[in-house]
Amino acid sequence: MKKRQSAHHTLSSLLQPFINLIGLFSRDIGIDLGTANTVLYVRGEGIVLNEPSIVAIRHDTHEVLAVGNEAKRMLGRTPGTIDAIRPMKDGVIADFDITESMLRYFIRKVHDRRTLISPRIVIAVPAGITEVERRAVKDSAERAGARKVYCIEEPMAAAIGCGLPIHEPAGNMIIDIGGGTTEVAIMSLSGIVFSRSVRIGGDELDEAIVQYMKRVYNLMIGERTAEEIKIAIGSAYPLEQELTLEIRGRDLGAGLPKTVVVTSQEIRQAMSDPIEAIVGAVRYALERCPPELSADLIDRGIVLCGGGALLRGIDKLLEEETGLAVNVADDPLAAVALGTGRIIEDEDLLQSIAIRDI
Repeated sequence: MKKRQSAHHTLSSLLQPFINLIGLFSRDIGIDLGTANTVLYVRGEGIVLNEPSIVAIRHDTHEVLAVGNEAKRMLGRTPGTIDAIRPMKDGVIADFDITESMLRYFIRKVHDRRTLISPRIVIAVPAGITEVERRAVKDSAERAGARKVYCIEEPMAAAIGCGLPIHEPAGNMIIDIGGGTTEVAIMSLSGIVFSRSVRIGGDELDEAIVQYMKRVYNLMIGERTAEEIKIAIGSAYPLEQELTLEIRGRDLGAGLPKTVVVTSQEIRQAMSDPIEAIVGAVRYALERCPPELSADLIDRGIVLCGGGALLRGIDKLLEEETGLAVNVADDPLAAVALGTGRIIEDEDLLQSIAIRDI
C-alpha cells in the first residue's frame, strides 16, 4: 500500500512541472452565466464579452442560427420556422443542449484558437442552486470545451468583484439582483454566514409590466418592449420629476396596433409585487444575521449589484426599509464576472472558495 502511495506521489511530482507549464499557456475564463446576459472574463485580459443569454434555432432541425446580440435582435420577430430561446431560467439551466451550444459559441469567440490547451473555467452559480442544477452547469461547461470547471457561489463572486474585504472577521452584506434571481448574502472570514436566494429578478419585473399593460390598457406588448419601458421610466421609489413614455403594442380587442402614454408612477405600481418580494428577502436575511455581524453592517452598509441595481430608486427604497446605508457597486452589471476573474487570477483564493463536489 505504501509503495503504491509512494509511486503515485512520485508520478505527481514528475507531472507537476508539466501541469504548471499547461497553466501558463491556458487562457482560463471566468463566466457569469446569467439568465439575461452572459459575461466572460479572460485571465490577463479582463472582461472580453457581454452578450444576452439568447440562442436562435431552426424549429425543425434544432440547428443553431444565432447566439447573443444577434439572437436578441430576433426575439419576438422570428417566423414560425425559427425560435429565439433563453436557455437559462431563474439563474439555472432550463435547456441543457441549448446552454451547451451557447457556452461553446462564447468560449470559442474569446479563446485563442492558436492555443491548443483547453481553458479552466470558473462559473458563478446561485447560492440556492441544487446539487443536480449545479452538476448540469458543470457538465454543460465541460462539454462546451472546458478542461476543468469550478463553481463559485454568485454572492461570493459578486462581493469579490465589488472589492469587499470578505477575508476579514467582520460582516459584509451584498444584494445581487440579476435577471432571474436575487441573491442576498452576509459574509465573513471568506465564507457565507447566511444567504437568501429568491427566483425573482429583472425578468419578473418585465413580466409584471406586460401583465399591467394587458390588464389596464388591454394592450399586448412583448418582453423586449417591457424591458425598454423598465429602463426608460421604471423606478422603485417616487421620483423628483415623474416621467412619461409612449408605448406601442397590439390592442387585444381590435387586434390592431395601438399607442398609449404611461407614467413612471404606473410602472412603479406595476412592478410593486416583485420589488416587495426582493425587499422581503433582504429583511429575512437581516433578521437571521448574527448580532455581532449586524453591528458591523451599521458601519459598512449594504452593497447592491446586478442589473437590478440600475433600477431608479432601488437603493433609496432599501435604505428606507432597512435603515442601513445602501451603496451601488461601481460596475454593477460586471461585478460577478469581475469576481470570477479575480478568483481565477488567484489560485489560493480559487482553491479556498470553490464549491466542492459531494
